[in-house]
Parts: sequence; structure tokens; C-alpha cells
Amino acid sequence: MVFKEILPGPRLQPYIKCFYLYESDSDRGYDDIVFPSGTMEVIFNLGAGNWKSKKGDTFFTTPPVELWGQITKPLAIQSVGRNIMLGFRFYPHSAAYFFDENVSEFNNEIVDATHVFGPKLRTLYLKLLETADLNRKVAMIEDYLWSRLSVSEKKHSKIKFIGDIVSNLKKNYSDDNILSISSRYNISSRHLNTLFSQYTGLPPKLFYKINRFQHSLNLVSANEEKLTNVAYSAGYFDQAHFIKEFKLFTGFTPNSFAAHASPINQVLAGG
Repeated sequence: MVFKEILPGPRLQPYIKCFYLYESDSDRGYDDIVFPSGTMEVIFNLGAGNWKSKKGDTFFTTPPVELWGQITKPLAIQSVGRNIMLGFRFYPHSAAYFFDENVSEFNNEIVDATHVFGPKLRTLYLKLLETADLNRKVAMIEDYLWSRLSVSEKKHSKIKFIGDIVSNLKKNYSDDNILSISSRYNISSRHLNTLFSQYTGLPPKLFYKINRFQHSLNLVSANEEKLTNVAYSAGYFDQAHFIKEFKLFTGFTPNSFAAHASPINQVLAGG
């Protein structure tokens, strides 16, 4: 398996968390699970294989250019054939800069990104297939994204406002904190919740839970601390609370997670 993470250029660093390249190391198919990350992303499938994601009891082949909405529960996927994925990950609030839809419409969905972004993205995808150099591919995507920023200029100030609140809530969610933020910006807590869901896809409380889970996931994956320490370090009330929420977002207990962890769910769940 090849996995490489690439930082965006300076002009896109406020909007794009990272680019990444994933290449499977064989044609052998496998099943896997993707966990909630608190972010949205777009993936160009550039290999001969394809991906399938489960909805209900059925697996469906994902489109060549995938837009991943916010995932709030474990998502089963299948790899078929040799896959090459070139993706980019937004910050929790920054996907909203690039299209007009309420981003919560995409929650727990993998949709055809060309239907959302339009035919120019399809043209970009075809050019990426013809381009061998990775740096050139990333530069092409960056040019496309930069051209898209003007789509949402009217709401840039609101999105930036939500971005500031994202930073605030990553470490401290409480009803008192929401009321404090509402008071500081002279808006109702209800309107704040609506804006947060519109521009991140998640209500503030669920965003905080997923962010806390991602922190605990990193600690569990490192396997350097006892579960009690992980629970308190990640901000849970106690170990039982931590185990319950970890299982909610992964389908596994922390003790059994190591046996099911795989490289791809770390790639696609990197918060």
C-alpha cells in the first residue's frame, strides 16, 4: 500500500486540510469500515478498480469522483481490484465555501461530485487520468478549487464565523459555552445551531463528540496508554462512557479495535 499526504499551497491552506494519494498494493478485494471524521472530502478514483459502499443491505459502486458528506456512523465499504485514489479533505466548515448547497444534505452519503460541482469537474477528472506526475495533478486540482471560491463569496463571512466557532468547540462543548458564544455574537443559540449544521453538516454537540472520538481513536491506535487514561485524556466522563461512544462510531470496543484496524480506514477517517 502507498499512502502519501500532501499539504496544499499557501492560497488554499485556509480551505483545504490536505491532499492525499492512496494506492492499493494488489488486485485482491477486501471489506472495510470507515469511521466518522468530522470532515467532508472529494476523491478521484484513478485506478482500474472501484469502491463500493453499503446502504441498507446492499453495496453500491461509488462514482469516479466521490463527494463524501459527513459520516456520523460506521460505513461499510468494499475495495474491488487495484485502486488509486487522489483525494482532498476539507476542514469541518470549509466545504461550504465551494458550493451553494446546505452541506448537511450530504450527511452519510457518497454522491457523484460532478453532479454537485458541475461539468468542469468531470473535465478535470479526465485530465487527471491523462496526467502522470502527482505534483502536476495536485496543481490542477488546486487551480480548479481556486476558481470555485467565487461561487460562495456572498457567504464567506458567515462561513469564517462558523470556522471560528469550530475552533472554540473542538476543546469545549457545553450548553453554557453555546450560550456564551451566542451572547458574544448577539444571535440566538437556536440560530447558531442552524448555521453550524448548514455549514459543517453537523450540529455542534455531535461535531464535538466526533472530534473527541477522533482524538481517542488516535490514542487507541498508538496503543501507548491504558483505556482509562485514554478516556480521561479525550475528555470522557469515565471509561464506560468512552467505550460506549467508541463502539457507537466504530462498531467495535476499544479492546477489539486493533484486530479490525486497517490502513484504509485510517486514510478515509482522518479527522
